[in-house]
Amino acid sequence: MLSESTKTEYKSILKIRKGDGGFKDLAVTCVCLANAQGGIIAIGIENKTREPLSDQRVTQEELNITVTKLRSLCYNVGISNSDIIIHKNGGEYFELTIYPSLKTIATTNDGKVYIRIADQCQAARSEDLTRLASEKDAFQWELQLRNLTLTDKNIENLEDFSKDIRKSDRVKAHIKAMTDKEIGEHYHLINSGKLTNLGVLWIGSTLQRSHLSFPITVQYIVYDINEGKVRKESWHDNSLNPKELVHDIERQAIELTYFHEFPQGLFRNRIRHYDAKLIREFLINAIAHKHYTISGDIFIEVYPDRVEFTNPGGLPLGVTSNNILHTRMRRNPYLITILHDLKLMEGEGTGYDLIYEIDSRDSKPFPDIVSDFNYMKVSQSSKILDEEAVLLLDYVAQHYTLSQKEFTVLGIIARHKKIGSPKLSKELQLTEDDRLRNYVSRLVEWKILLSRNYGKGTEYLINPTLITSSKINIKPTLKVIEPHVLKALVQEDLKYNPQSLISEIHSRLTDVLVEDIRKMLYKMVKEEIIEHEGGRTYRKYSLAKKETIRKEN
Repeated sequence: MLSESTKTEYKSILKIRKGDGGFKDLAVTCVCLANAQGGIIAIGIENKTREPLSDQRVTQEELNITVTKLRSLCYNVGISNSDIIIHKNGGEYFELTIYPSLKTIATTNDGKVYIRIADQCQAARSEDLTRLASEKDAFQWELQLRNLTLTDKNIENLEDFSKDIRKSDRVKAHIKAMTDKEIGEHYHLINSGKLTNLGVLWIGSTLQRSHLSFPITVQYIVYDINEGKVRKESWHDNSLNPKELVHDIERQAIELTYFHEFPQGLFRNRIRHYDAKLIREFLINAIAHKHYTISGDIFIEVYPDRVEFTNPGGLPLGVTSNNILHTRMRRNPYLITILHDLKLMEGEGTGYDLIYEIDSRDSKPFPDIVSDFNYMKVSQSSKILDEEAVLLLDYVAQHYTLSQKEFTVLGIIARHKKIGSPKLSKELQLTEDDRLRNYVSRLVEWKILLSRNYGKGTEYLINPTLITSSKINIKPTLKVIEPHVLKALVQEDLKYNPQSLISEIHSRLTDVLVEDIRKMLYKMVKEEIIEHEGGRTYRKYSLAKKETIRKEN
């Protein structure tokens, strides 16, 4: 089954067969993709099945008409088409390749601008137009040629770069077989014998890097409990390429290597305030997604309870703090490719899937992200939310082979004790139920998690049998109380405390989640077990008269 992404769209064949309305919708999608970083539109794929109809046929005339009409309905959009494609089920469809508009803003023929937000197309607001124009400059920055021919120092640095590339298991064999010069050209460090901006970053001399408008400069500042500066390091001399800079920062940032200790049986368990991989991802993200046409340092600020990374330029257009886990937008794609191939970063996206996994396994809060046009700040707390959850996930890691997604969702559920599917989807930044099933289905199948229907949703909790097997001394909690037990508790409470507000009931059943109490009260009112009086804000609950008589008897 095919799935949509930030660079791929699937459209029904009806889009080109129902008249001008369908073509206008397709033109909007073309403009969205062109204003991002291009993409593919597969026409003839049904939305529900993500496949073409098995008896679907597409004519060459339909393909030609589609391309011709779309080119007339949008400006500054490059479009090319594939041949007719036969799906494995026998149905036919075709693909359109939409090229990014690198220097101009793509519009529909009536002058409207659309941008990509996650996997959706939205009309651009006035403030988005400034950001969009700025992103065009940022995207082109890497490839801009400098009037610098290769010096002996550049050639020496290129040799070192090529050695690192050939050592990487992420690089294909045919690239490793290239000459040093061909590798430099492949990674856009050099072009026609001259250095690009990207080339100056990686294989330039100190003097050449200093001539960049806004090279990579970093400040590392440590604060005490009163937010007074106790230590500062800076990297402003442009002597290091990005890889050397990352390693040097990691060596000198000793405050980021401190750890928590808590008991684990006869031993002490150590959890770093900030996992080494976590720090690497935050640091690489700051370098990879820095806006190299905006002045400013990358700041790493260490406080007693958190670390903050700030880099010039906000999140790439289309990425927000609410979709960053699943959205893949690259401001500096060629720089990111190098960082990925040199194994300095987890993948070619934002790395937040790894960050979420590490935070889940260490029972840490997920990072707090603030972004505007000029800067992006990520704050990561060092606090362990639940030591028992850390021990439980360690046990699971020793006995099960789980995916990154599964560790993330298991960590969330372990520290919440119990969580409903809507809240879990929100924490995972998911919008569709079937996507949540991809996270939890194996965990439920292997009986690591229990699921139970409650109201209109599903609740997930750690299987008590797993907790028993782990031999971890986990304190019992009423957060995972069974509905029928909670009902009995509420009845017993209202027997002795009639005319009670929800807040008053919760004050006596403090371990039970207030939303569970609220749901149970609503259910018991419908079942006529209890009754209420007063308005919605100050509603008081008591046992129904017939229920009171029955209990007294």
